[in-house]
Amino acid sequence: MTASSGYGTDSEETRPTDSQATQDAAVKEQQRRKELKLNGLLPTGIESMDIQRRRALQQVRSKSSSLEKYIFMAQLRTSNPQLFYKLVIDDLQEFAPIIYTPTVGTACIEYSNIYPFLTNPGVPDGLYLDSTDLDSLKETLSNYQPVENFSPDIAVITDGSRILGLGDLGTNGMGISIGKLQLYVAGAGIDPRRTLPIILDLGTNNEKLRNDDFYLGLRKARPDDDEFYNIVDTVLETLHEVYPGLLIQFEDWSSEHAFGLLEKYRNKLVCFNDDIQGTGAVILSGIINAVRKVQKENNVSPQDHRIVFYGAGSAAIGVARQIQAYFETEFGLSEEEAKRVFWIVDSKGLVTLDRGDEHLVQHKVYYARDDNEGKQYKDLIDIVDYVKPTVLIGLSSNAGAFNTNVLNRLAELNEQPIVFPLSNPATQAECTFAEAMEGTDNRVIFASGTAFPHYTVPTTGEVRIPGQGNNMYIFPGLGLGAVLAKPNSITNDMIYSGSKALADSLTPEEINQGWLYPSLVRIRQVSAIVAVAVIEQAIKEGISNNSELDSMSHDDLIEYVTNNMWAPIQESCSSLRSSRI
Repeated sequence: MTASSGYGTDSEETRPTDSQATQDAAVKEQQRRKELKLNGLLPTGIESMDIQRRRALQQVRSKSSSLEKYIFMAQLRTSNPQLFYKLVIDDLQEFAPIIYTPTVGTACIEYSNIYPFLTNPGVPDGLYLDSTDLDSLKETLSNYQPVENFSPDIAVITDGSRILGLGDLGTNGMGISIGKLQLYVAGAGIDPRRTLPIILDLGTNNEKLRNDDFYLGLRKARPDDDEFYNIVDTVLETLHEVYPGLLIQFEDWSSEHAFGLLEKYRNKLVCFNDDIQGTGAVILSGIINAVRKVQKENNVSPQDHRIVFYGAGSAAIGVARQIQAYFETEFGLSEEEAKRVFWIVDSKGLVTLDRGDEHLVQHKVYYARDDNEGKQYKDLIDIVDYVKPTVLIGLSSNAGAFNTNVLNRLAELNEQPIVFPLSNPATQAECTFAEAMEGTDNRVIFASGTAFPHYTVPTTGEVRIPGQGNNMYIFPGLGLGAVLAKPNSITNDMIYSGSKALADSLTPEEINQGWLYPSLVRIRQVSAIVAVAVIEQAIKEGISNNSELDSMSHDDLIEYVTNNMWAPIQESCSSLRSSRI
C-alpha cells in the first residue's frame, strides 16, 4: 500500500501459506514503515487483510440502522479504499443495499446533516460545481485531485433535481454520484482512482431545503431552461476539454432535462443516461426472459403482448423505447406495430391524444393512444380492464398502486402475469413481492427495482426468490466496455447488445429456477459478458478507437476485459489505515 493514495499498487500480494511466510511479510512491512517514516505513527501490530476485513465486518454489522452502516462505509472508503472494496466485492449482496439503493435514498435526504462525518478532514468526497461561479471552472476541476496525476475514465454527474423517487434534493444528490461509481468499481472493476463523482449545484426548488439551516447547497431557485442549458453546456464542454476521453454518465436529472441533454450530447460526447438507457436495458433483459418463459410454458406469442406502463417519466419512456426496439428487431414488427404494444399511464390516467391536455410533453406524445374512441380512463383498475395487459410495469413512485384488485384482475387475465414494480426506494414501490405473490395465487413473474425478501408459499413451503431489475447488471459492464473500446459515442445498438447479452448470461440452473436475472454473486462475470457485447458492437459499427481489440476473438475479448478489471490487493500485512494521515 502506498502512502500517497490508499489504493495500493496494481500488483497483488499473495496470501501467506505458513507462519514463516507471515513472519517474512511482517519484516517486509516493518521495512516499508521505516522507508515511509511511519515509525511511531501506528500501533506495532501488523495485520493481514483478512483480519482487517473481519474487524470491519464486525463493526458495520453492529450498527443498528442502515444509515449508520452507510456512514461507517463512507468513512472506510476514504480512510482505507482497499479494505472498503474488499468488503463490498466479497459480499455485494450485503453491501450494495448499504452503499446504494435503498439506503442511499435516506443518505441523500440527510446528506447535509451527515456530510461532515463521512470523510476525513480536508478529504473531498466528490467534485462540487457551483453554477454561479463558472469563470474559474478549469481551476475548479484541477483542484479535485484525489490521487496524484488524476486522470478519470468515467464521471457520474447529477444536478440533484430528481433523486430516485424523492424529488429535488439539490446538492444532497452528491450521494447518488458517489454510490453509482462505487458500483462501477465493485461490479465491473473500474479503477476507483479513475472515477469522478460530480454534483452540479443549480440551486433547488425545494423550499424546505432552502430554509434548512444545515443545507449545504445554493439557496436559490433553479434557473429557467435557457440559463440551465447555457450552464450545463459550459460544464460539459469544459469537462471534455480537460478530460477528452472521459465517459460521462447522466444520473437523476429531471425528466425533461434528462431527455434534452441526452439528445443534445449523445453524438457529441461519449455519454449515456442510466435512468433512460440503463434502466431500459436492464428491464428489457428481464422482459426478454419473461417473454421467453410465458411463450415456452403458456404458449403466449410475443406479438400478443400488451404492456401497460404505470408512470410516464424519463425512465418509463426509456424502458418502453428499448422494449419496442426488441419487438421490432426480434419479431419483425414495424415501428407502428411495435409502438401499439404499449399503453402509458401518468398521474391523469391513460395518455391519449384527445385527453384535453393543454401541453402534453413531447416524450409522452409518441406513445399517446388515438384508438380509445373518445373514452378516457383514470384509475389503474379501469385501465387494466380496458387494455387486458399481459405485462404491468411500474415507474411511478406511487407506493401500493398495484393493489389487490389490480393484481387479482391480472391473475384472471393471465396464467403467469408479468409484474415489474420498479420504483425506488422500496417505500415507493408499486407493490411488494409478497403482495404480488398473494394477489396472483403465487403465479406472478416478478422483478422489482429494489430488493425484496424471499417469499415462502404457505401451502407448499416453496421458497421463491424475487427478481430485481437492478441497473447494476448493465451500467458497470457498459461503462467498462466503453472505457476499453474508446468509442466515439455510445449508440443505441451498443446498449441493446449489452441488454441481450445480459438476458443470455443466465446459467441453466438459474433458468430452471425461473430467474429473470443472474445471481449478483456472478456480477463481475456478467459485467465482462456485457462489456464484450458492447465492445463487439462498437467494433462492428466502426466507432471503436482501440485497434488492439479489432482482431480479438470473443474468448480473447472476455479474457482481455477480465484482465482489465481492478481488484483490491488480496493480502496486505499493513495496518496502515489511511494514506492521508
